[in-house]
Amino acid sequence: MRLVVTGGAGFIGSNFIRYVLGATDDVRVTNLDALTYAGNPASLADVAEDPRYDFVRADIRDRAAVDAAVADADMVVNFAAESHVDRSIDGPAAFLDTNVTGAGVVFEACRRAEVPRVLHISTDEVYGSVAEPDSFREGDALEPNSPYSASKAGADLLARAYGVTYGYPISVTRTANNFGPYHYPEKMIPLFVTNLIDGGEVPLYGEGLNVRDWTYVEDNAAAQWLVLTEAEPGSLFNVGAGNELTNRELTMRLLERFGVGEERIRRVPDRPGHDLRYSVDTTRIRALGWRPRVDLDEGLDRTIAFYREREDWWRPLKDAGASDRRGTAG
Repeated sequence: MRLVVTGGAGFIGSNFIRYVLGATDDVRVTNLDALTYAGNPASLADVAEDPRYDFVRADIRDRAAVDAAVADADMVVNFAAESHVDRSIDGPAAFLDTNVTGAGVVFEACRRAEVPRVLHISTDEVYGSVAEPDSFREGDALEPNSPYSASKAGADLLARAYGVTYGYPISVTRTANNFGPYHYPEKMIPLFVTNLIDGGEVPLYGEGLNVRDWTYVEDNAAAQWLVLTEAEPGSLFNVGAGNELTNRELTMRLLERFGVGEERIRRVPDRPGHDLRYSVDTTRIRALGWRPRVDLDEGLDRTIAFYREREDWWRPLKDAGASDRRGTAG
C-alpha cells in the first residue's frame, strides 16, 4: 500500500509519517515537501533509511511533480500549508497561493489519478471564535478571522466542491492546536520552552486570555490515520483532546516546570483580529473510536524533555531567526 504525504517534513506531517511507519508493516510512504522555512528533513532523520520511506523535494503548486507523486498512490494526505497566523497578517499572498491554489493542485491530481482515499488537514480556526460553553460542530458555518484561517477555509470548501461537482470524495479534519516534538520554534510552546531553556523571557499577547484546545501530536497522528483508513471517504471530523486553557494558564504551567515565575513574562501588544476562543465538538471522531492517550501534563513533560535533549535540532533554527516571531497559540 502506498501513501503520499504532502508537507511531511513539517511538524505534524513528520510526526504522522513516523506514526504510520511505526504502526504498520505494509505501508510505503512518499513524503513530498518543498522544504520551506518550517520544513526540516532533520525531523525525519530517524526514518530516512527505512526502505519504506521515500522523499521527494517538490512544491504542491508544481502540477507535474504532484501528478507524478500521486500516480500510483492508494492514499494521499495533504498537510502542506503555510500555517503561522502572524506571518499571514504580514503577508497573506503566500497563504492564498499555497493553502488554496496548492491544495487545488493536490485535489485535482488525486482526482485524475483516481486515488481511492484522500485526506485534507485543516484547522479549527476556520470556524472563528466561539463563546463558552459552546463548541463548534462539523456542520457549523465557517467564519475565519485571519488570512491564514480564511485560506484554510477556502481549501475546505474546495474539497467539498470536489465531492459535489465531480463525485470525488475528499475527507477533511479540522484539528485543534497541536504540541510535541519537532515543532518549529516560532509557535507558542516550542518558543516559550526554548526561551526558558536559554534563561530568557516568554512573549505573551495581551492579558493571555485567549483559549485554545491542546492535543499532543502523536494522538493527532493517530486520529488522522483512523480517518484516512476507516472513515467513509468524504467525511468531515473535528479533532481535539479537550484540553482548553487560556494562554496565560498554559504559560504558567510552563514557567512552573522551569521553576520560575511571572517575572519571565514579557507582555506584547495583541495582534489584529485575535480570536478569543477555539473549541470543537469531537463527538464524531470519538464515535469512530479515537481517544487521546497522552494527557496535557504528560505531553508537556515529554515536549520539554525533547527540547532539552535535542538542542541539535532546534538551536540552528533559532539561530537562523525562528524566534523572531512572537510565538502565539493560533
